[in-house]
Amino acid sequence: MPVSIGVASLTQAETLVEVPDEVRGLLADFPEGSLTVVLRAHETLDSRLGGDSIAIRVVAHPRAKRLLEATGPLTATSANRSGEAPENDCDEAARLLSADGDTIECVSGVCPGGSPSTLIVWYSVCDSTASRDIEVLREGVVSELEVRSWLRKRT
Repeated sequence: MPVSIGVASLTQAETLVEVPDEVRGLLADFPEGSLTVVLRAHETLDSRLGGDSIAIRVVAHPRAKRLLEATGPLTATSANRSGEAPENDCDEAARLLSADGDTIECVSGVCPGGSPSTLIVWYSVCDSTASRDIEVLREGVVSELEVRSWLRKRT
């Protein structure tokens, strides 16, 4: 599965993807970091990042923002294999994600967590011929009902 890209702001996201006004409105109306939106890349990226369609999340944590402001966009994914629950214990996540059971160096501790971000494909941006709608690929902190309700109010 492609991994998402964390950005400090939508301005930073625009270096990688097209960000239409509707997406700006959506992200402004929900808590920062609560939505990850798949958008059309300006140029094809590595397939591990999604190729032509890149998942972007504006991070909320001040330290993460400062890091991304200093480095530029970085991969930002939860510590789990696709379809499994995220792990919030760093040592356990390292063990689970190790390909061969070898030890992975990490900073020990437990991350505050909760529900993951809600992952949305924005079809009007991705040029889908099937739909000019959205698809919620993973319901997270924002429910699909809340996202669809927001969309109905905008039309």
